[in-house]
Amino acid sequence: MGEPSVGSVREAVRERATRVLCRARYAAIGGAIGGAIGGLIGRNAASTGAGLGAFAGAIVGEKRTDVDSIVAELLERRGVDDE
Repeated sequence: MGEPSVGSVREAVRERATRVLCRARYAAIGGAIGGAIGGLIGRNAASTGAGLGAFAGAIVGEKRTDVDSIVAELLERRGVDDE
C-alpha cells in the first residue's frame, strides 16, 4: 500500500476544518440567540439558554455541512458547476 498523496491529505484536512468551523459558527449563533431569549426571563435562564442554544447550533452546523457536502458530491458526479 502506498502513502496518501499530498493532495488527498490536504483535501481531508480542508474538509475537517470546514466542518469544525461551520459547527463552531452555528454554535456561537445558537448560543447568542439562546442567551438573549433566556436573558428575557432571568440570569440563570440566560446561561441555560446559551448552553442549549450552542448545543442546538452545533447540531445544526454538523448537519448543514453534511448536506452541503452531499449536494456538492452529487453535482460533481453529474458534471454540473456550482457557480
